[in-house]
Amino acid sequence: MVCVTGPLLYGAAAGAAGTTALNVVSYGDMVVRGRPASSTPETTVRRLAHKLRLRIPGEGQAEESRVSALGALTGLAAGTGMGVILGLGHAAGWRPTRGGQYTLAVVGALVATNGPMTVLGVTDPRTWATSDWISDIVPHLAYAVVTVSVFNRLLSGAPAPS
Repeated sequence: MVCVTGPLLYGAAAGAAGTTALNVVSYGDMVVRGRPASSTPETTVRRLAHKLRLRIPGEGQAEESRVSALGALTGLAAGTGMGVILGLGHAAGWRPTRGGQYTLAVVGALVATNGPMTVLGVTDPRTWATSDWISDIVPHLAYAVVTVSVFNRLLSGAPAPS
């Protein structure tokens, strides 16, 4: 019997670390360029709630705060979930090259975050300018590098560098 607990927990931790890296790069870009935060996570939450016929409780600022928090939580769930998928793959015997891991992590994270927004009509990547693509891909690359590095470090059981 194959034990999946370790790889799943390692994947979740790695995905959470990668999500932190993605957020640091994204917020850093906002600081450097003076650009506002994206409203797409909140719009996605509203559209999904509408489609599922769910009411987000509260009115006014309370409702806005819940929508904002749910938008942020969906990103955390996507990033952590992608790490769990890496862990599941490992537990199932998948042993790709490091490049294969990076590819899965970056493509998986891009699809997990942009897929629902595209399906719900919040955004259309086919209309994005080059700068939009760069603003989206660079943080996801940071996510992949950190997620894969942390995952492999946890798997190896090696101590962190001092």
